[in-house]
Amino acid sequence: MHLIACPWCGPRDEAEFSYGGEAHILRPEQPDALDDAAFANYLFMRGNPKGVHAERWVHTVGCRRWFNALRSTVTHEITAIYPMGTPRPDRAP
Repeated sequence: MHLIACPWCGPRDEAEFSYGGEAHILRPEQPDALDDAAFANYLFMRGNPKGVHAERWVHTVGCRRWFNALRSTVTHEITAIYPMGTPRPDRAP
């Protein structure tokens, strides 16, 4: 069992949370101006690093609030949790 520290509810079991994908993906300013390949790239192409990765999470069974987390894709250790809309903390090795 992994514990995830919800910024509002405190540490909870990982089963209470849902993964929301990679964090810090910027929406295109003019999506109608993109061709199909560029729009598909925006929708589907994501980083898949070995190491620390910025992710979005939601406390589905609790407060239902979204937050970002830095998680190692190797060890699954969460090294930072921070609010949506704030820059990624510089904790990557």
